[in-house]
Amino acid sequence: MAGGIGSRFWPLSRTKKPKQFLDILGTGSTLLQQTHNRFTRIMPKENIFIVSNEEYCDIIMNQLPGISKEQILLEPLRRNTAPCIAYANYKIRETAPEANIVVAPSDHLIMKEDEFLKVIEKGLEFVTENDSLLTLGIRPSRPETGYGYIQITGDKDSIVVNKSLRKVKTFTEKPDMKMANIFLESGDFFWNSGIFFWSLKSITKAFETHLSEVDSLFKEGIGIYNSKKEQDFITKTYAKCKNISIDYGIMEKANNVHVLCADFGWSDLGTWGSLYDMSSKDDKGNSVQGKSVFLYDSDNCLINLPDNKLAVIQGLEDYIVVDADNILLICKKKDEQKIKQYVNNVKLEKGENFI
Repeated sequence: MAGGIGSRFWPLSRTKKPKQFLDILGTGSTLLQQTHNRFTRIMPKENIFIVSNEEYCDIIMNQLPGISKEQILLEPLRRNTAPCIAYANYKIRETAPEANIVVAPSDHLIMKEDEFLKVIEKGLEFVTENDSLLTLGIRPSRPETGYGYIQITGDKDSIVVNKSLRKVKTFTEKPDMKMANIFLESGDFFWNSGIFFWSLKSITKAFETHLSEVDSLFKEGIGIYNSKKEQDFITKTYAKCKNISIDYGIMEKANNVHVLCADFGWSDLGTWGSLYDMSSKDDKGNSVQGKSVFLYDSDNCLINLPDNKLAVIQGLEDYIVVDADNILLICKKKDEQKIKQYVNNVKLEKGENFI
């Protein structure tokens, strides 16, 4: 899934080129390229489909030169994850009705890639043998308010991370700090990674049961997918389709949902704060990207500047400083949840050119 606009990484992430298409970690590869290359290690590259907004087609083709245009599913409108997955399901059904599927966001960080791939293979093996919808739950390392949580059933003390499969008891959306601390201390809550597994048969049945209005729209395209008429059909279908997530539409309602409890150095890189947490730092706790940054009397800051920008920064503590194109952001780390509001204000006052 590669259609998000990454507004929380503004101003580096912009509508024309969101974070999945950026080398946000300074590794030489974009997040999309890293995700694609990771999965080519365990499956044929022709079995990988990218679902994204139609305005990003050229970017995807440029960043993944080995992929065919038929593997890029172009959405005319943003309708959240359930329609995106329904589209992919019916596209795959035309050529592989017995398929087993893993759904993954394109903009996540995976630190322990070998361990991750072992978990992926275990998840696919489970859904091959069971009529179940499976998600990856990440062992929490802190009381995070920016993630959704999954509560597991069974004995929490017998959890073997990267091996234990449990039935899901509850899903909880982003909690406040008090609840996040309770979740962390309880030991039976895991972060919701947004990575899913299922057989095509199981997910189709789940759509028919819990999201029939979405399923029926895409079902009308049987016989049209993989033909010249597909894009016109999708344009008309998305105009009629509601905006709904797979979590809310299916995962929270189905009674055959399991979680694989995992830990492989995961972050959804959803915020500047999460990037700071995963980045290397100097002895003052500063994470710096940029070749000409001079820091004085500054601690625990995240600095992201172009290599051709020289900056002298003095007296900052716990700040985010990002310079991207024609925008400079200076924001306290503890207030970064306000960035979305700042983006909205800029849009209202200055228009789309800065978004």
